[in-house]
Amino acid sequence: MTEKNQTALVFEGNSFKYEMENVTKLFFPLRHFAFRYDGVCPEENFILFSMQEQENGSVRLRVKISLPAEKEIGPIVCQKESELPGGLAENQYESELARLLYAQLHEHTGIRPAWGILTGVRPVKLVQKRLAAGMNDDQIRSEMTTQDLVSDGKISLALKIAHVQHQLLEGRTSQDYSLYLSIPYCPSRCSYCSFVSQSIGGKKAQELLPRYLMALIKELRVTAEVAKKHQLRLRSIYLGGGTPTVLSASQLRQLTGAVKEYFPGVGQVEYTIEAGRPDTITPEKLEVIKSSGATRISINPQTFSDEVLRRIGRAHTAQDVIDCYRLARSMGFDDINMDLIAGLPGDDYEGFCHSLETAISLRPENITVHSLTVKRSSALHAGIEEMEDYRPVQKMMDYTSSRLMEEGYDPYYLYRQKNTVGNLENVGYALPGHWGEYNIYIMEEIQNILACGGGAVSKVVKPGGLERIYNFKYPYEYLDRFSDILERKQQLSELLSSAGKEWENGIGC
Repeated sequence: MTEKNQTALVFEGNSFKYEMENVTKLFFPLRHFAFRYDGVCPEENFILFSMQEQENGSVRLRVKISLPAEKEIGPIVCQKESELPGGLAENQYESELARLLYAQLHEHTGIRPAWGILTGVRPVKLVQKRLAAGMNDDQIRSEMTTQDLVSDGKISLALKIAHVQHQLLEGRTSQDYSLYLSIPYCPSRCSYCSFVSQSIGGKKAQELLPRYLMALIKELRVTAEVAKKHQLRLRSIYLGGGTPTVLSASQLRQLTGAVKEYFPGVGQVEYTIEAGRPDTITPEKLEVIKSSGATRISINPQTFSDEVLRRIGRAHTAQDVIDCYRLARSMGFDDINMDLIAGLPGDDYEGFCHSLETAISLRPENITVHSLTVKRSSALHAGIEEMEDYRPVQKMMDYTSSRLMEEGYDPYYLYRQKNTVGNLENVGYALPGHWGEYNIYIMEEIQNILACGGGAVSKVVKPGGLERIYNFKYPYEYLDRFSDILERKQQLSELLSSAGKEWENGIGC
């Protein structure tokens, strides 16, 4: 017998653990699982995934469910099966089991996850792959409906993004790269945050910050030497975190000055600086950003509800965000992004719609809308029970899509994260001509990223896939082991060399 709050996932003739667990979690996000691979089921509270070859050479697939009653949902006892030809690829049998599972759980719970059985983080990549294979929109729509069980609205969204990205990525080469800089500090930690950012209010953080900044500038110099050695072409710069504007104006000037000195092209490429928290922004800092060569900034309300802001641990008001935005406009910033989050604790559909309409009324060039992601390392994880029913969040995201496109904003990038409520998505919308190129490069994993700072990840694109080099996450680790950071820049250089040879020789293409 399994524990009361634990369901046994039992596998017979297969071990498709990852996909079956993720599809089950679409319907029961709070459930814990035990795993068995001997095909033996407990008396109750189990889901069996059976795959058995038949005498005629076909393969019989069966999903049997026995789950106790849960809240408004009664007990689920059911079984579905199908038969496929033998000799197919493993992922085809896996997908069929996922469809059988999805159909039964949808039938008994009334829940219909909009992305169907797609549980990966980059569904647009699947659309791009199908377009590259010569499929047209109607063929892709048909396949995603029948094979992936994706809703019509999500298919339309993914197709729209794929076509926008196609326009933006023409002329891209393997020599292109983007630069990422990490400032892993914030004025305070939001309850939903799972990043490695540290609160700047602590004494230790304040003592470490000047040292961190000097080390980051040194890493930038070494990174610039690597880029020059390999004759890479800079396409975009992103200064993120954390909250980069926790730096003083003089520190921000020092850092952006180093970027301008070391990286030719500043002023001619997209250059984003996150100025996300209004409680860190001053006219002097905005002036530094303006003179740095930055072309784009983020001012992120997350919500325009003061009560929700208080609940997630933010010390500013919605009016502070509006005032900050207007200040930036008055100083000549003409490409501004605003982030909102659907599903924050204490928010509801009407409240979220108010936040979205407030953002629209301000008319920033970019509006990025995230579905709430509840990570184990966030303070919010302890209250995850509040997020068990994600259908209100789905409604928020559906409203977002229709409303923003109605206002002339194009969706241009989409990704998902593990533990995102309802397997939903994060989507960037922009007015035409203001698409954030870096966001596409990083999320679609189609460009080299040279990354500096704590928690930063450099990525090298090779014909056969992507390779990563990780920096240490926390500022104290980054400083204590900085010699290792510099050694990894040598690894980065070697990786770029091998990637260049593979591209030249067409290996893996």
